[in-house]
Amino acid sequence: MANHILANENIVDAYGHVSIRHPENPQRFLLSCSRSPEFVTTDDILEFGFDGEPTVPGGKKPYLERFIHAGVYAARPDVHAVIHSHAADVLPFTISTRPLQPVLNTASGIGEKVPVWDIRDNFGDTNILVESIAQANDLARTLADNSVTLMRGHGFTAVGRTLVEAVKSAIYLPLNARVMLAALSLGGEIKPLSPGEIAIRLKTPIDSPAYTRAWEYWTNRVKLSGAATCACCGGKHDTDNREGR
Repeated sequence: MANHILANENIVDAYGHVSIRHPENPQRFLLSCSRSPEFVTTDDILEFGFDGEPTVPGGKKPYLERFIHAGVYAARPDVHAVIHSHAADVLPFTISTRPLQPVLNTASGIGEKVPVWDIRDNFGDTNILVESIAQANDLARTLADNSVTLMRGHGFTAVGRTLVEAVKSAIYLPLNARVMLAALSLGGEIKPLSPGEIAIRLKTPIDSPAYTRAWEYWTNRVKLSGAATCACCGGKHDTDNREGR
């Protein structure tokens, strides 16, 4: 469902992916095989270890950048969901010296700081993709204890304590970027959220209606779109499944 939501909200297209930490084994995570998110079904979900390899070899082909998820889960025990996107709206902030800042209350989950990871800093010229654990660990160090890291000329990686929280950050991050760019085009200084405002917003409980209501809304939009529902469960989506599992 998270795959379908992110596709329906134009956060991912043919590329991009979302994972969750295994609910029964925290040393594993669940991620689709290499397939466009819009078409992911339950049969496409594979189990991975922190080496970035499927725990059952010889099955469906995994994403090349599955290592992003492995590196983040290994470095961040508090993280239970990871999303990687190439959303174009954030890209100007990945290649400029102007930092992306939270300017919307709905984007407060991205946190006070949004670092930018540049693969070239430690790996020289590459194809810009994260194709090894070493690269993923380097990205995780830039992410540090933040909720989002931008990736130079590439996109972003967002994390969350729950799948719903990660999806919310991934959806509102590009919107925040668009609003900030629009404000900057007017000239003058912008007024981002203050550290205090962000701290207050981040105190919202993860089981709050603020999250569950959003999940119900996004799930229903997928159902109404019709395109992806058959691939998942024939249109019988559980809109009250708060973890999206």
